[in-house]
Amino acid sequence: MAEEIVRGTLYVVPTPIGNLEDITLRALNVLKGVDVIAAEDTRTTKFLLDHYGIQKPLLSFYSHNEQVRVPQIIQKLKSGDSVALVSDAGTPGISDPAHSIIAASIENNINIIPLPGATAFVPALVISGFSTHEFVFEGFLPHKKGRRTKLERLKDEERTIILYESVHRIQKTLQEVLEYFGDRNVVVVRELTKKFEEITRGKVSAVLQEFASRVMKGEFVLVIEGKNN
Repeated sequence: MAEEIVRGTLYVVPTPIGNLEDITLRALNVLKGVDVIAAEDTRTTKFLLDHYGIQKPLLSFYSHNEQVRVPQIIQKLKSGDSVALVSDAGTPGISDPAHSIIAASIENNINIIPLPGATAFVPALVISGFSTHEFVFEGFLPHKKGRRTKLERLKDEERTIILYESVHRIQKTLQEVLEYFGDRNVVVVRELTKKFEEITRGKVSAVLQEFASRVMKGEFVLVIEGKNN
């Protein structure tokens, strides 16, 4: 039986990080049932919805229009509309702008229902072979301001460290890991769940050498062994 959609409720709905079959049946039922979908990138979300034959109004919601969109979405929720919040890929609120609408919903006593689902860092951590008992997820490192401070703080971290990185900065970040952390074991997961998924393991110096001779594409999760492990 499909889930009954509750009026005036914000549904936080994870979407696939690559393979479209990774979406849950519950997530599909919610997307079919809500009044409107707030999407980080409406083009990406429309591709997913078209794949499953779902037609719903889409409202763009990203970092540069938060100030305008948050009050609009809150007003829709207060008027009784049900809203699904989705990101480009994975779970909303993890390294994306979803936090602001969730915080505003809490402030306005709006009912929030979170759905479990896909996120990139958990499978990357699990297949890394490093300790999963304790870990620290840092998302993307700051591009400029605060980057060195963050690396200095993390270099003595004994827990497994997980970072997200883009194709444009993966080699720079690996070089900085070597500089600040030493030649530590790392696992680089590229294009997780997609056709060209790739897992590279080894000392960071060896991974850097391998990547230097290749044209890199895709999105990356970098898992770093904790200090003294």
